[in-house]
Amino acid sequence: MKQSTLLNLVAVFVFFGLFSSCVENKEKPVEVVPQKDVSQFLGQWTFDFGNKSVGWLNVKQEDGYLDADLMWGGGGVFYGLPYVYSANNVLYLGRSPRKMVLKKDEDGNEVLVRNYPTWIELKRNGDNISGYYLSTKTSGLGLDTVLINGTKLPDVPSAPDLSKAKFGEPIQLIKNDNDLTGWRLIEENATNGWSMKDGVLTNNPVQTEGEEHIRYGNLRTEQEFEDFNIKLEVNPPPRSNSGVYLRGMYEVQVAESYGKPLNWGGSMGAIFTRILPTVNAEKPAGEWQTLDITLLDRHVTVVLNGTTVVDNQPVYGATGGAIQSDVFAPGPIYLQGDHTGISYRNIVLTPIIK
Repeated sequence: MKQSTLLNLVAVFVFFGLFSSCVENKEKPVEVVPQKDVSQFLGQWTFDFGNKSVGWLNVKQEDGYLDADLMWGGGGVFYGLPYVYSANNVLYLGRSPRKMVLKKDEDGNEVLVRNYPTWIELKRNGDNISGYYLSTKTSGLGLDTVLINGTKLPDVPSAPDLSKAKFGEPIQLIKNDNDLTGWRLIEENATNGWSMKDGVLTNNPVQTEGEEHIRYGNLRTEQEFEDFNIKLEVNPPPRSNSGVYLRGMYEVQVAESYGKPLNWGGSMGAIFTRILPTVNAEKPAGEWQTLDITLLDRHVTVVLNGTTVVDNQPVYGATGGAIQSDVFAPGPIYLQGDHTGISYRNIVLTPIIK
């Protein structure tokens, strides 16, 4: 394992091209000094990934080697990156080594194309980090870059005593039984598949075979909240995939997962790719189900159909699809609507007073 890690690091340096100009010009090679003290990068970080996405990073040093977990601005958390290295006060994080892969062209035919690496370069300034996400253009000529700006995350506090939590007045998030008062799309240019009828909030993202794919939007509350309890009912049809985002940051998975093995990316009630439910408590597709969720002091509890499936567990950072990186800032409730159809009703949020 250690020998493989060292070989990977060599490959990273070759790819980064740290020595290429010296070879071409027959100059003395630039000295790249690995850091003996990497403590400046250790710990957890939350960051803005470009203008619209959010990321999270956890850097660890174990058995004398650096390791890291990373959420790249979308999708799930990538645990155990292939490449983690620090040199000249820069932290390098990499994945996806260059290789040939099969992809489909516009006509649906499989073609062999190069899959180039992607990586991140970060520097620290006080409690802030900044740098770039870099990806090679498919031609191999030039790079695409995304700006990263983030801050150090303090340790998560001890689990709160929920029996001592003080609650305010309940807020009905469905303001009108037959329109979307109090809600709006997150994405300005997306198509709205959401509608309200007789108190039921439904997403219907219709796609027509043979026509251009329609990008449907996610729905958020106009109001923003800090810590709270939220109760709702949800009806997931077969093969459905949605989610309830707390503060616009942490996704509680909503999906048709009845009878399937527990999975922290697909089981109803999971904190997407972060916290696995302890038991299956789903009902079959097409039935109304209840979610009772409490967020307090960066800990989350999820009760699904009367069964506690996540019990006051710490949630360390944003999940894929988050719309803000500040774990202490108020944020909206948002419902994922860019995947499949879903229906919600009886959504009631009760703020926690501190």
